Amino acid sequence: MVKRDTGTGDVLEQMVLPALRRGGYQYQTRAFLGNRFGGGKHYVDIIAEDPTHSKILVSMKWQQVAGTAEQKVPFEAMCLAETILGSDGQFKKAYLVLGGEGWKLRNFFVGGGLAKHLVHSDLVLITTLEGFVAKANKSQL
Repeated sequence: MVKRDTGTGDVLEQMVLPALRRGGYQYQTRAFLGNRFGGGKHYVDIIAEDPTHSKILVSMKWQQVAGTAEQKVPFEAMCLAETILGSDGQFKKAYLVLGGEGWKLRNFFVGGGLAKHLVHSDLVLITTLEGFVAKANKSQL
């Protein structure tokens, strides 16, 4: 079995962490959240904590060239919302950060295109890498 190259995800994470530090957030990387509904382990790239101790989930998807990451966005949004709903208030919201230039549906996702299909879309903000970094830098997550 060939091991997948997940190095692009590490690069994306390293682009986000300085913005979180600058914004005054504490963070934990590669955190285990439990099991996804339907089975399988659910890890999140970052759990960010603001100065008021509110915790935010951050999942990042990198699409450098056309591929399968787009198909994973709706399911990840559903899993993040499910985690928030089952957290007894531990997490207030989540960000699904889309980086890279290989997205065909980025404008659809970032523009709220999934909202009418996902009951709890208000809990998960889908944004670009640039948009997330700008919010993190300003302590506005």
